[in-house]
Amino acid sequence: MHSRTRAAFLPLLFILTAASPAELQQWKKQADRVTITRDDWGIAHVRGKTDADAVFGMIYAQAEDDFPRIEANYLTSLGRTAEADGEKAIWQDLRARLYVSEDGLKANYAASPTWLKRLMDSWAASLNYYLATHPQTRPRVLTRFEPWMALSFTEGSIGGDIERIDLGDLEKFYSGKRTIASVEKNGDPTGSNGIAIAPAITKDRHALLLINPHTSFFFRSEQQVTSGDGLNAYGAATWGQFFIYQGFNEHAGWMHTSSGVDVVDEFAEKIERKGKGYCYRYGKDCRPVAMRPVTVRYRKADGTLGSREFDTYRTHHGPIVREADGRWVAFAMMDKPVTALQQSFLRTKTASLADFLKVAEFKSNSSNNTIFADDRGEIAYLHPQFVPTRNDRFDYEKPVDGSDPATDWGPLHPLNQLPSSLNPAVGWVQNTNAWPYRAAGPNSVDPKRFPKYMDVFGENWRGLHAQQLLGGSKGWTLDRLQAAAFDSYQPGFADLIPPLIKAYDALPKKDPRRTRLEGPISMLRGW
Repeated sequence: MHSRTRAAFLPLLFILTAASPAELQQWKKQADRVTITRDDWGIAHVRGKTDADAVFGMIYAQAEDDFPRIEANYLTSLGRTAEADGEKAIWQDLRARLYVSEDGLKANYAASPTWLKRLMDSWAASLNYYLATHPQTRPRVLTRFEPWMALSFTEGSIGGDIERIDLGDLEKFYSGKRTIASVEKNGDPTGSNGIAIAPAITKDRHALLLINPHTSFFFRSEQQVTSGDGLNAYGAATWGQFFIYQGFNEHAGWMHTSSGVDVVDEFAEKIERKGKGYCYRYGKDCRPVAMRPVTVRYRKADGTLGSREFDTYRTHHGPIVREADGRWVAFAMMDKPVTALQQSFLRTKTASLADFLKVAEFKSNSSNNTIFADDRGEIAYLHPQFVPTRNDRFDYEKPVDGSDPATDWGPLHPLNQLPSSLNPAVGWVQNTNAWPYRAAGPNSVDPKRFPKYMDVFGENWRGLHAQQLLGGSKGWTLDRLQAAAFDSYQPGFADLIPPLIKAYDALPKKDPRRTRLEGPISMLRGW
């Protein structure tokens, strides 16, 4: 196999970032501890002396492949896209800034464990060293990366919880046009299938794992990352992140699908004027509404920077994102960047289901179902671990009354209260962005045992298809599992096409639709 190997990184060619001689020397020393080998497909295989060195090489290789995507992801997560794209991105940036701030991220960095700080330090050093050695790369905004910036983007799914905040409603509220706004509901996700099969029903008595994420093309980088500290993971990393989001190591593999768990809620607050500010009703009290000024900078047509000033508001439920029916609506979602980043990285070093569950105790995965398999033959469907307890008599798919303390989020559910399926007797688990209650076929957990907010998606056709392929099966091989992933049968069509053909056949003989639809109906009839 032809490969391109670096025993060290390129020599320093050009200083684009503001860096001291001591920094440049330190970055060069770390680069000398890293090797990047690219195979025939251009995939980077990175090895570092320590985990921090491996992170340095991992991010450097990503920057070689697509620095603009890295910068774009962090402009989004830091709320700085308008500095590149102009006024049209102001509301997107304000949405991000409801949760992140430079001071807040710096405080989170300071509170991080030492080992995680080392990884973030290496992350920033790698990007700065890449820019220093690649004068042809011209950042749009971020000419200097700081370690705390890594905490703005801590899990690698295709759409974060914050994207549920409607930008039109946000603009109406913070531009002073506080009129009644409708809630925009997201549609069901379009992709991601995962299957794990236990040794009991495989031909060679080893567990099998199908990782089939559906994302936009080139949404993630493919890499192998190895270190002398025991890291050896291969798979997909979202651009700019220093962990394998889904993939495998020498002992275990993990795959994520977008979940239907309800962990993003809105609270309708009763707002009253109080002096120069506001308060919101909570039980018998009227609590002060917190206010935080936010400055969003944006690029003008002439290339200079302008700025917009906003007074943002929040209650203990979360930031105010819109107004509806005369109430301000607060948005509640997971906001645990330090533990989220720890969980995202540490799961890549787990060697067993027990290890994986131990890392899951961080409870900082809010949006991902996980399909897991290891070389001990254990398999599992794992529900997201960030699930606040709530009173099930309320419908949290709609805004709930924030003035009623009974609607508040309670403590997070312990892992044994989640609708997961571990080592089911049937020998397989699957998820297709569907509910967890058929994840293990007949051995799935009973939905009657769980509150309704554990899933709002329900079943889908892909899930039914997976169950048909897996039900009563045995003798699985890797080739057979790959073929199953591309099986062309469409159970949805089996329900939809017969009544369509029946309706066509019932058309009057002179109906003009007969001629117009004859070709498509003939094709469907044959299908």
